[in-house]
Amino acid sequence: MDKGYELYCLADKLFYDAPPVTRSTDFEITQRDLPAGWEQILGDEWVVYDPPQSRTPLQGWKVHVSGCAESAAEILSGTWEYCVDNHIEFKHLRGPGTLRMRNAKYAPRGASGKLVTIYPEDERELERVLAELGARLDGLAGPYILSDLRIGSGPLHVRYGGFAERRCLDEQGKLVAALENGAGELVPDRREPIFSVPDWVTLPACLEPHLKARAATTTTDLPYQITKALHFSNGGGVYEATDTRSGRKVVLKEGRPHAGLAADGADAVTRIERERDVLRKLDGIDGVPAALDWFTLGEHHFLVQEFIEGRTLNTFFAERHPMLDPDPDPEKTAAYTEWALRVYEGVERVVAAIHERGVAFNDLHMFNVMVRPDDSAALIDFETAAPASDGGRQTLANPAFLAPPDRRGADVDLYSLACLRIALFVPLTTLFVIDRGKAPQLADLIAANFPVPRPFLDEAVEQITRGAAPVAAPEFVPDARGWKRARESLSLAIRASATLERADRLFPGDPEQFDGASLGLAHGAAGVLYALGATGAGRLPAHEEWLAARAADPRRGTGIGLYDGLLGAAYVLARLGRGEDALTAAGHCLNERWERLGDDLYGGLPGMALALDDLADTTGETSLRDEARRAAEIVAGRAAGGRSPRPGLMHGGAGAALMFVRSYERTGDAGLLDLAAAALRRDLAACVTDHNGALHVDQGSRVFPYLGRGSVGIGLVLDEYLALRPDEEFEEARRAIRVAAMSRYYAQPSLFGGRAGMLLYLARHGRDDPRVAGHVRDLAWHALPYADGLAFPGEHMYRLSMDLATGTAGVLLALGAALHDPAPSLPFFRTAEHRWGDDPHPPVRSAQPDELPVVSSTAATSIQPERR
Repeated sequence: MDKGYELYCLADKLFYDAPPVTRSTDFEITQRDLPAGWEQILGDEWVVYDPPQSRTPLQGWKVHVSGCAESAAEILSGTWEYCVDNHIEFKHLRGPGTLRMRNAKYAPRGASGKLVTIYPEDERELERVLAELGARLDGLAGPYILSDLRIGSGPLHVRYGGFAERRCLDEQGKLVAALENGAGELVPDRREPIFSVPDWVTLPACLEPHLKARAATTTTDLPYQITKALHFSNGGGVYEATDTRSGRKVVLKEGRPHAGLAADGADAVTRIERERDVLRKLDGIDGVPAALDWFTLGEHHFLVQEFIEGRTLNTFFAERHPMLDPDPDPEKTAAYTEWALRVYEGVERVVAAIHERGVAFNDLHMFNVMVRPDDSAALIDFETAAPASDGGRQTLANPAFLAPPDRRGADVDLYSLACLRIALFVPLTTLFVIDRGKAPQLADLIAANFPVPRPFLDEAVEQITRGAAPVAAPEFVPDARGWKRARESLSLAIRASATLERADRLFPGDPEQFDGASLGLAHGAAGVLYALGATGAGRLPAHEEWLAARAADPRRGTGIGLYDGLLGAAYVLARLGRGEDALTAAGHCLNERWERLGDDLYGGLPGMALALDDLADTTGETSLRDEARRAAEIVAGRAAGGRSPRPGLMHGGAGAALMFVRSYERTGDAGLLDLAAAALRRDLAACVTDHNGALHVDQGSRVFPYLGRGSVGIGLVLDEYLALRPDEEFEEARRAIRVAAMSRYYAQPSLFGGRAGMLLYLARHGRDDPRVAGHVRDLAWHALPYADGLAFPGEHMYRLSMDLATGTAGVLLALGAALHDPAPSLPFFRTAEHRWGDDPHPPVRSAQPDELPVVSSTAATSIQPERR
């Protein structure tokens, strides 16, 4: 499971949601009475304790106390008493559930292990805390905090960083936690999983012995030389190494004590001890690595395994799968089918041999299947394997192969094998996390496109759907009647999902909405209302009121950009005829330090310039045009050569080019078209062409054709540019981008990162293109029933989403681009509509500049200082 999404899957079985926080799950320490003048502040994750007279600076050396389930109560009691007695500000995690999730296997490695944070006033107080509290807590267990310097062998750790919540832009234009450097500038407060000291900071003398002790632990005396890191998780790393005694290639698997927790509470050390014991029991089975050695370095434990030559099964998909081609070749399809069936048979043989030894593998998925050079199969990663007779459930699993709760012991592997039969041909089994009733439709899809024996698929469907309710296969028909049915079913699901009673979000979507993006176009309410309005699906007055109210009084941390926040809300409110509300939202943005925003369309200055120009038109507030011009000038002044660090529409040069194109149309200044061309060339410099002649954005380990951060988003802006000025290089790029939008298979359905974006792009070029009709029909692959309608899964497909960027609203907009009249598109592209339906609001009076709301701020986001 993706590290950043696991936490948001806990609260709801259908939607990503913020983890539930209730007083019943808090640590008992939160119930203690504080002395007079102290304040306790209960947050979602942390409980903060402020003394009567705060002496805490904005940044400095902070003390982290790590802890685990067994030691948490004693650590919290000791820390609480020490800090309260000495009038030192501190905070701790709210409860055991939060501690467990922060120490889980796929929790962020840099922040894992922290139970308490203490804010010393200065280095003298730091030294006292380390000496006095360190002595009090010495010997209590806790994981090593990778971002910090450990103090002795106890649970205290130290790192230099920000105390107050301050933000700045990083190299990619994203707002991140900040601290002040030696020149007084805000710079990113990096929280990497390795201890480092900022170059303008001097290490206090009291820390020097601990830094020397840390440096004393090395791999020099080991009989193994590490040559490559293969994988990292919060539980430790996996490394390729050479046995210096024999020259043999081996794998070192690391386990960190008290870290990398599984569902059963087992830490990484416990799991690799289990793996060692299981591998010894399975010794001699072809396709199972041998356990060769075991050692401890510092406090970390290492299992040495036989190195399996080959590649993981998932890596073959991009180069072999025929449905990635625009026109799958029958011979290639037949060859792929033969290869896939042969690999499957090999996996099944290894699993059967494991079962004969009385062991359940418990974690079968494509990343744990090695395909050796002769195409024979082997399995890796036995840390969750267990005696089949125990009848245990999975404690760690890939969602695409996660067995339902009624499968135990060897039945877990049989379920995963059934999923593998489907995933080898259509890797969409993550949908089964939401609804296993999807399996028959996927089997029919495979049968229609691959020469696979039908019993092979039927057996898989029977295994997967056992105990699941049958689901009727959805259908999208590319005609007027089909569009009407599709619009009704998607909008019905969207409306049913709304939570007007909540303040943190209106429509369920991507977890990004809980990081300040609940109002914007990408993941927030504005994007959903935009899609409904632009496709003729109707107005929702109560939902519009929700957006207007939240935009008038935004929560701390709300983004201010077009796609991430308030400007997106302002744009949509103006489209809905709510000009006063739009100006209120824009006023919040203009009173921030918006000049510091990045050069991206998503949350930066290009989106701001476009939105403010549009607001000037729709509201009559012409003074906004001056601010739009300033934003565009800043972007122009920052422009440089080379290639974009994050190419694409949302974060790269294409977004700036869109701004320059629209500015040219307003002013007639040909120099703006020159700037647009230069920005597009920077993005195209980061693209590569595949064997089909399709152009993709090259991100190193992966290539992207998608609308949000891939070549199709660049293609949208190329269309806008070429409508104004001919350019043969751009024409050639556009032809290659069209090929990238023609594949039969896309892993996700979304607008920004999947098939819907391809549909929107191709529909702009011609609705009669048979590939447009094909994409309309094939969106049914991902559609799932919800509330008498149909909805789509969001990013990674672990849960449903209703937002524009990743979910159902984006699919609705794309279908509308192909089937609705007039055709909608994204904001500021030529086919975007200006108003939707009847306008229940009177025309807005043009506000004077001094009437715009004033918001005090110290950074380019609507936040106030908070301890972190």
